[in-house]
Amino acid sequence: MILRHFQHTLRLRRQFTLATSSRAETPDIIVEIEHNGLTGYGEASMPPYLGESYESAESFLAGMDMTRYDSPLQVDEILHDIDAARPGNTAIKAAIDIAIHDWIGKQMGRPWYRMWGFDVTAIPRTSFTIGAGDAEHIRAGATDAAEYPVLKVKLGRDNDQQTIQTIRDLTDKPIRVDVNQGWRDRDDALRAIEWLATQNVELVEQPLPKERIDDLAWLTQRSPLPIIGDEGVQRLADVRPARGVYHGINVKLMKCAGMREAHAMMMQARSLGLKVMLGCMTETTCAISAAAHLSPLADWVDLDGAALIANDIFDGATLSDGRMRPCDRPGIGAVLKVRSG
Repeated sequence: MILRHFQHTLRLRRQFTLATSSRAETPDIIVEIEHNGLTGYGEASMPPYLGESYESAESFLAGMDMTRYDSPLQVDEILHDIDAARPGNTAIKAAIDIAIHDWIGKQMGRPWYRMWGFDVTAIPRTSFTIGAGDAEHIRAGATDAAEYPVLKVKLGRDNDQQTIQTIRDLTDKPIRVDVNQGWRDRDDALRAIEWLATQNVELVEQPLPKERIDDLAWLTQRSPLPIIGDEGVQRLADVRPARGVYHGINVKLMKCAGMREAHAMMMQARSLGLKVMLGCMTETTCAISAAAHLSPLADWVDLDGAALIANDIFDGATLSDGRMRPCDRPGIGAVLKVRSG
């Protein structure tokens, strides 16, 4: 097997602001795994707040010797070794995982949703994310989201009600709220959620800091809206402890090291009675296409990452009738349009 990669900095269409950070671009690495004339593609999107960078990814890849394996079909062994190589580094691990899955699907001649036996008619509607900002920024974001049936809005600053009211002046589309740990007081959070429940809001992501387990459980018991763990639920080991703390979890390939573990997280969450949201970072259509194959397992989908960037270099999953639908091409279905780096 041959492992190649190149850097591709993602340029965001608009400044992307959360409760505690802001950025105009995202470091990104595209991974290629070649074997027997087939190439699988994967992607590592690395928002700086998650602790990965070009430097950490390059260092991790430099330690990977894929020639020791006979074929990507040794997927369990390969992914076990990759995960054990170093702690963390989940985005670059996800890139390798996605590339291997893409190669296997191409080798088998089937898209992954079919190999998993999923019904794509069950895919939920996806949302479009509007970053935090002033009223002008919010109105512009709502305009960008014209094709999307659901909005996802970043809160956790000092203008939360104004943000929601600005959107409600423009549209009655359902809203999903992501606080990114931005609220600090559980009583204030409950009052805010009670008000949001009157504004056609569907759910609230990570309202309090992830370390505040008891307060999150208290809030979940009383909230009129589903509380979803995002920063507080990273990988498979976090799913079982999330029961009782949240109503559901947000699964992202970049957090959990790829498609294999995302599938396991979603299956375990369902077995525990937890709701499942399938999310993303700002990503090209490569990683979005990979995630789209898992979307029939989700209660809510947020796969707008490629729509938020100005320099997508892949074709693949497409928005249709408000749903991000996986491609019928073998593997993840992503096709590289132009190579950068």
